[in-house]
Amino acid sequence: MRATTGPARREHRAERRARADYTGGVYGSMLAASVVVGAGSLGSFPRAEVVLLLLLTGVVFWIGHVHAQLFGARLAQQAPDRRVVWNVCCEEWPIVKAAIPPAAAVLAGPLFGLDVRGSLWLALCVAVAGQVGWSVAAARRAGASPRLMVVTASVNLLLGLLIISFKIFLKH
Repeated sequence: MRATTGPARREHRAERRARADYTGGVYGSMLAASVVVGAGSLGSFPRAEVVLLLLLTGVVFWIGHVHAQLFGARLAQQAPDRRVVWNVCCEEWPIVKAAIPPAAAVLAGPLFGLDVRGSLWLALCVAVAGQVGWSVAAARRAGASPRLMVVTASVNLLLGLLIISFKIFLKH
């Protein structure tokens, strides 16, 4: 069987992008922000530990979401084959992708003269910005009106500020 080429391939890619779901990115960003707050509440970790905590938590939650998708709703409809497993893994991958910018912020902190505590604040701000960005991207991809994009951005910013308030309340 021949591989899809040319216009058919471009159409297939466009269709995949149109079906893209950024829910995992929003969720992953909230998860990363929560991990940063939790890491800060436990004391000062070396940067490498915080980065690993962010990335590994993203991977564990990604696996959990893949498992839930495959053996929850989809198993009732059909037994998963390799293609289905691969598609679900790809659909849920934004959960992991959302942890990368906050992890990079922790690593980049020293470039800005930040200690570990300052780097955690930077990572938290990056995670909240990611949360807002993913939600706007999802709304835009879904064809939402500019007004609805502002609403989703505002709701996600408020949720992010709520997470930040937890960090302030925990005095970190």
